[in-house]
Amino acid sequence: MAEFIRSALTFLSDLGYFGIAIGLMIEVIPSEIVLSYGGYLVAQGEIEFVGAVIAGVIGGTLAQLFLYWMGYYGGRPFLEKYGKYLLIRKKEIDKAEEWFNRYGIGVIFTARFIPVVRHAISIPAGIARMSAVKFTIYTTLAIIPWSILFVYLGMQLGARWEQIDEFARPFIQPIIWIAIVGTMIYLLFTLRKRKKSSRFSSQ
Repeated sequence: MAEFIRSALTFLSDLGYFGIAIGLMIEVIPSEIVLSYGGYLVAQGEIEFVGAVIAGVIGGTLAQLFLYWMGYYGGRPFLEKYGKYLLIRKKEIDKAEEWFNRYGIGVIFTARFIPVVRHAISIPAGIARMSAVKFTIYTTLAIIPWSILFVYLGMQLGARWEQIDEFARPFIQPIIWIAIVGTMIYLLFTLRKRKKSSRFSSQ
């Protein structure tokens, strides 16, 4: 698998910014690796930092839109049958759907930073017919800092970009906790708003 990833990234690097976007769109290789490799290319002077981040945001957003539309048009049965070909397991769909139903549309932003649900959270958004405009905005806003972080870390690692998992851990763990706390705050705010609305409607 490691050899496959190296070969795929070498091929994509020949495509420059387009290669980064394609690598994120097909999602065969984890986004962290693609972006950190993009950072390595920046360190090598082959591409520019801003361009790498933009390519990452575009590719990452399009990948999630693809999953959103699959959920929108295909529904749960379709994804349970064919999701394995996209490396999405049933338990990931179950978890993402549970999060979406519990926390609402705001989780589209915060869940991007949380393992297990971040890859599949677009699916229940599509199934629930969430507004495509809102989905795209929340997704893009989450992917921007994610892309900046991993391109930057890849620049710092240079030729050691393959060690991104170990190197990124001290940065990712606080982000995960912030995202979880942010989700809880959003939930409390939403529940409070619903209670106020129901109180006024009952008067």
